Amino acid sequence: MVRPCPRLLLAALRGGAGKTTLTLGLLAVWRSQRRKIVPFKKGPDYIDPAWHALAAGAPSHNLDPFLMATHQIMAQVSRYAATADALLIEGNRGLYDGLDEKGTFSTAELAKLLATPVVLVVDCTMATRTLAALVLGCQQFDPEVAIRGVILNQVARPRHAAIIKSAIERYCGIQVLGAVPRQRCDVFPERHMGLVPPPEHRAAQRAVSAARDLVEEHLNVEALWQVACHAPALAFSDPPHKAPDIIPEPVAIGVIRDSAFQFYYPENLEALEQAGAKLVFLNALTDPALPDHLDALYIGGGFPETNAPGLALNQSFRASVKDAAQAGLPIYAECGGLMYLGESLQDLQGHHYPMVGVFPYRFIMGKKPQGHGYTILEVCHPNPYFPLGTQLKGHEFHYSHLQPEPAPEEHLAFRVVRGTGVGNHRDGLIFRNVLATYTHLHALSAPGWAPALVQRARDYAAHRLPASPASSTSSLRTAKLGGSPNTARTVFS
Repeated sequence: MVRPCPRLLLAALRGGAGKTTLTLGLLAVWRSQRRKIVPFKKGPDYIDPAWHALAAGAPSHNLDPFLMATHQIMAQVSRYAATADALLIEGNRGLYDGLDEKGTFSTAELAKLLATPVVLVVDCTMATRTLAALVLGCQQFDPEVAIRGVILNQVARPRHAAIIKSAIERYCGIQVLGAVPRQRCDVFPERHMGLVPPPEHRAAQRAVSAARDLVEEHLNVEALWQVACHAPALAFSDPPHKAPDIIPEPVAIGVIRDSAFQFYYPENLEALEQAGAKLVFLNALTDPALPDHLDALYIGGGFPETNAPGLALNQSFRASVKDAAQAGLPIYAECGGLMYLGESLQDLQGHHYPMVGVFPYRFIMGKKPQGHGYTILEVCHPNPYFPLGTQLKGHEFHYSHLQPEPAPEEHLAFRVVRGTGVGNHRDGLIFRNVLATYTHLHALSAPGWAPALVQRARDYAAHRLPASPASSTSSLRTAKLGGSPNTARTVFS
């Protein structure tokens, strides 16, 4: 089926050129005009989509040609285009930057796949006419990429903007749709993993409002809307009709979601619900303990390092997680969740903070990334969630490393084909029904993950003895296995 789908992709010549600020401002402006815009982020990212969602008043979704098949990307776009006035996609890095010299999985390739008009955000610092040459190069580098406009960013003064605008429109034949002056202060501060996320930003809504004001004052918003509306219609396949599944009683899966653990793809949470889970959101900083009725636990990534004092102070919650793990509760943890399950966390100042202690490792923060980029894992050891031989695609971005490094004889779930993991081409610590890894997975790239976690939760619920509120803590403590986590064998309850 072919149908109209207004859409626009903001790209740049490099990372850090101002795409995110302008994306947020444009989302906020169109929202103020009562237009329903569904935002997307190209590539693996949690922080920018969190800001998108705040600005648009709607969840942001990832489009990643490395993690997702073409039909999955088209299905994502089709699903949200059906109820939106337009789609706004933020690219990542430079327009043509990919995994290799061919630009594999680049923003440009995504733009071609979705036949989406591109507007280039150009950092104008200390340059004028040369920028026209760069834009012209982008146009001619791959004529199939529909570059339909340019936004000038970081212009010094009106004369500076006028020279660049005249050069680009003369030599490139496309319109300059705005010129944003150099900003004296940045309302979106950055740290080691990018922008400070909204839950940790003291004035997140005010920052979005500032971006909106910037866009309203300096961009031709109506011209940008017209570029989006001139995107060609897209051909979508109707999803195949299938009989509704008979879903048994849902299992309760806890999801720790707070300022320390905030990295969750919407599709991951949705996949758990579709597989039969009822999600119970928890706060590791303020909740006294895990609820008694949980059948499994999901701990995503985030910033345990910036929240380490608060996590350490909540001793009762940490103890309940350790007790539950030793009692066989299925737990799946990614990156920050892996760090939380360790013995302790050391920050850059050398301060040590006790963590849960399921795994006998210290996590040491470094000043530079220890693992950064896409990962490919091969399942090489029995574990609660993935069959042997399964290949998984994901991504990692962590500044921490383990001490001591896992011994060669220790069983880890994954062989790292691409990436870093915990070291020595391995990743995936296992303890009973706990699997913790540096790699982040997207449910679309690992379709077996959610059903496996839900099935483990169902198995656990079936064998768990009901506990009264008065005896819940003691029953967990008496169910512990003897021995420490580093000597325990893998037991799938």
